Amino acid sequence: MSNHQTDIVIVGAGPSGLFSIFEAGMLKMKCHVIDTLENIGGQCSALYPEKPIYDIPAHPKVLASELVELLEAQASPFHPTYHLNQQVQKITKNNDGSFLVETSRNIKIQCKAIIIAAGCGAFGPNRPPLENIELFEGKSIFYSIRNKKEFVDKKIVIAGGGDSAVDWAISLAEIAQKIFVVHRRDKFRCAPESANKLKKLADEGKIEMVIPYQLEALEGSNSQLNKVVVKDFDNNIKKLDADYLLPFFGLAMELGPIANWGLAINKNHIEVDRATMQTSQPGIYAVGDIAHYPHKLKLILTGFAECASACHDIFKIVFPDQVYHFEYSTSKGIS
Repeated sequence: MSNHQTDIVIVGAGPSGLFSIFEAGMLKMKCHVIDTLENIGGQCSALYPEKPIYDIPAHPKVLASELVELLEAQASPFHPTYHLNQQVQKITKNNDGSFLVETSRNIKIQCKAIIIAAGCGAFGPNRPPLENIELFEGKSIFYSIRNKKEFVDKKIVIAGGGDSAVDWAISLAEIAQKIFVVHRRDKFRCAPESANKLKKLADEGKIEMVIPYQLEALEGSNSQLNKVVVKDFDNNIKKLDADYLLPFFGLAMELGPIANWGLAINKNHIEVDRATMQTSQPGIYAVGDIAHYPHKLKLILTGFAECASACHDIFKIVFPDQVYHFEYSTSKGIS
């Protein structure tokens, strides 16, 4: 068991969660961040890291992965603590109005306020139903990629037919020793330009297309893969030499335990007061895609503004005896 104390617990490490760290830090409030995924960045990292985003102010175009890196750097001066690959299981309100947050990894955090920045809810990867897969997860099986350098000169099996699978196959083809793309059919659910790039790399021999096949079994020892077994619809078996397996089958999205926190819910979204982003439970706030109010626009930039509103309202909870005097960042600088 691990016990911690902080000002704010942020549930979700996507763009809104990361920017909440910055807004809180500018107000001298400390944060712990909890996320179900193994890396920060939320859907930007898990679903479309190589996709460009065009509506971030001052960035005519920025890759989703680059946006996450910039947000992490912006938050880093305030020394957040990240608790990844785990889920908030329980929230208890203390007699003084503070909260005890408990996670699936038996971490307990005392805090004065909570910001839910969970995107579409408590989501995690759709895991292929392979025997003993948990023995390899986090070692030689990954559902998202944080550091491409880990895959230099490696043999990689990528499974899936969506944007993430295709984008990473294209990106890693530049550095990997060998890439296999396993998919059950020859049609891919991705941008036409990406599909054309994938075909070109396959024609050049830089990627081997394993179609139509599906994942069947894993071979290896001590958490290290050496073979990925695949099977076609006629039960023909192939064994692919592999250092890593990257299954990209999307995310399973649901409210999860959030649904039991006593909050006002509207179609799997959390109702908030637009002025403060506070939920129906005092001290608990929601920002980003999971927050709902009339005429809500689900944009990253909308979430950023909501983070600022929430943190400024939380200031009076964390520092009840202080009068807040608004200052622009150009005047106050980084604390």
